[in-house]
Amino acid sequence: MKSQHPKIKIGFAGFGTVGQGVWKHLKRDRKRLEKRLGVRLELAVASVRDLDRARPVKVPEDRLTTDFMAIARNPELQIVCELMGGTTAARKFTLEALRAGKIVVSANKALLCEYGEEIFTTAREHGGHFFFEASTAGGIPIIKALREGLVANRFSLIYGILNGTCNYILSRMENEGLSFPDLLQQARDLGYVEADESLDIDGVDTAHKAAILSYLAHGRWVSMKEMLVEGIRGITQEDIQQARELGYRIKLLAVITRNLKNGKLFVRVHPTLVPQRLVMAGLAAAYNGVCVQGDVVGTTFYIGHGAGQDATASAVISDIADACLLLKGSVHPLLPDETGPLHEEYSPPCDLATLEEVKTRYYLRLRVKDAPGVLATITGILAAQGISLATVRQREISDTKQASLILITHLSNEKAMAETLQLLGKAKEVLRKPYLLRIADFEE
Repeated sequence: MKSQHPKIKIGFAGFGTVGQGVWKHLKRDRKRLEKRLGVRLELAVASVRDLDRARPVKVPEDRLTTDFMAIARNPELQIVCELMGGTTAARKFTLEALRAGKIVVSANKALLCEYGEEIFTTAREHGGHFFFEASTAGGIPIIKALREGLVANRFSLIYGILNGTCNYILSRMENEGLSFPDLLQQARDLGYVEADESLDIDGVDTAHKAAILSYLAHGRWVSMKEMLVEGIRGITQEDIQQARELGYRIKLLAVITRNLKNGKLFVRVHPTLVPQRLVMAGLAAAYNGVCVQGDVVGTTFYIGHGAGQDATASAVISDIADACLLLKGSVHPLLPDETGPLHEEYSPPCDLATLEEVKTRYYLRLRVKDAPGVLATITGILAAQGISLATVRQREISDTKQASLILITHLSNEKAMAETLQLLGKAKEVLRKPYLLRIADFEE
């Protein structure tokens, strides 16, 4: 007897590592998913750059095409997966598919960060939908958690490790005593680093994901120009060792804070000294983790593989499943900008905090002359900016008449610290560019 379940045809724009992973797992688990979702799934077509290229996942020739825009326009395809990467062609495909009223499933954090408002506006105007669970933290269902499971909450703090490459490098620096340049080259050789390595190493990838989390939690798109974004290039073994002795580990964190009293929001990405007692400090290798603090639920954690074929495919298939249910008539949770005036009445649009309002403690590494009066000069510069010191560590560098100073401050703010760095950089006693790390004062 022929199944009475509706048939849903799925197209793929882009068929690289992630696309093939999704195809492979959907094909393998199709019967189980169909039974659970009450639909029939057809993997209809995938666009590729080269039809003759050998691929680990075998697909019939008549289901491959080089024309990705034909997939966007094909009226028989209800769900399309944008897995091309980049932003130019991906944006063109996504907007065309949304104008056709399709459901677009994407893992493209750069596309969403740069064109999120345009994408969601187009979806609303033409009856399309855009699902993006795989765009942030790979296989960790953090988007679903913020959008559905934690809907009762307002969020004062969200922070996490969102880039496995940086976590891999920092973990090995700590465990094996290797230098950043050596480990970066090894990560390149293993294929862990993006072709444009600055996306990983300089915090850009993490910033894209932080923008998505900020939008979901607070209903505001924060551009990279409005964030504080720093990468991990400047971290040395001295920093790793000092952090260990002080009871910390260094992690590249995305930190999203909102003052629930005045509504001020700030998004920052930077290497951070994380207390060893915190769960986030223990995440090693390529693991990702997100900590969410809600005013109702308290603190929740989400930990798992943040990248890779299977982890990302898991998130894409989760969105495909939700898309199938939506096509069957289920109600999908609203995005922040879909909730209209009622949403604004209870959660008005938030302003961004100024640098003076962003406060933390700081770790400051200086290379200075080893001479009388130098420490007094340095502390005087900090005191003039209202920055007081909690700890001072000094180490002589043999045969150089130089010393390394490690300064731990009490609570200060980004504006004062930025001005202090400029002054220290001009001081004749300071021999190298000062290096700054923030200290996480989070509670779990």
